[in-house]
Amino acid sequence: MPAAEVDVTEDLVRDLLVEQQPDLADLPLVVVANGWDNVILRLGRELSVRVPRRQAAARLVANEQRWLPELAPRLPLPVPVPVRHGVPTGFYPWHWSVCPWFDGDLAADVAPAGRTAARQLGGFLGALHTSAPDDLPANAALRGGPIAALVERVAANIAALGDRIDASAVLARWDELSAVEEWSGDPQWLHGDLHTANVLLQDGAISAVIDFGDIGAGDPAVDLAIAWMLFDERTRVVFRSSLATVDDAMWQRGQAWGLHFALVYLLHSADSPRFERMGGYLLAQVMAG
Repeated sequence: MPAAEVDVTEDLVRDLLVEQQPDLADLPLVVVANGWDNVILRLGRELSVRVPRRQAAARLVANEQRWLPELAPRLPLPVPVPVRHGVPTGFYPWHWSVCPWFDGDLAADVAPAGRTAARQLGGFLGALHTSAPDDLPANAALRGGPIAALVERVAANIAALGDRIDASAVLARWDELSAVEEWSGDPQWLHGDLHTANVLLQDGAISAVIDFGDIGAGDPAVDLAIAWMLFDERTRVVFRSSLATVDDAMWQRGQAWGLHFALVYLLHSADSPRFERMGGYLLAQVMAG
């Protein structure tokens, strides 16, 4: 994972709370996740704190603060709408958020999800993937853009992975998937980073979808890549049947995004067994067709 540019500790976050949210400052506080972009802490029983650990993530928190309150009311699953906004201070340089706490296990850490989750996720994406407002920008990481824009990056990542993968087979599969009609519709709302470490499961059902920092506008196929991360072949059929507006071209673009993400996860997983598992499973599912 990228190196932290700020050491986000419980002490630092406690100081932020004392300075900016003093009514919350005495609640129990513990780090529960140190992710690619943010450190997540549980605050008391009902809240969490989301604090960027590097500059590139600072805009993601601001993105959530701006757009989630507008989007959340029409989504059928819980999402982490910030309940308090933190601001830069003399000892911490970026915006940060206090959000609801959701119980559940990261889907990345459990077996592939079943039919209940497949139907839930289909309904969630049906509600999410609607025409974006004119002032919602494209995803800053170009997710939701044309598949053709990924060609050089995919080739470079295949080369960088070397003998960790069957490079010729993966490249042939990429050539097959990327030969697809591009999105020509109006830009849609996108999650932008919908993977199994951003979905919580509880008793076989989805309890929340989290981490909307990459929210943006574009081709909704990018969010369909989760079909090859969260489900097996049989349950993917249930998931696709719940997506009324997905045609064959969009489904194929979703697989192309899945292959791209699999390579990224594998390439950057040296210090993250979770992302190595995610990348390995995703690549195997996409390669199996």
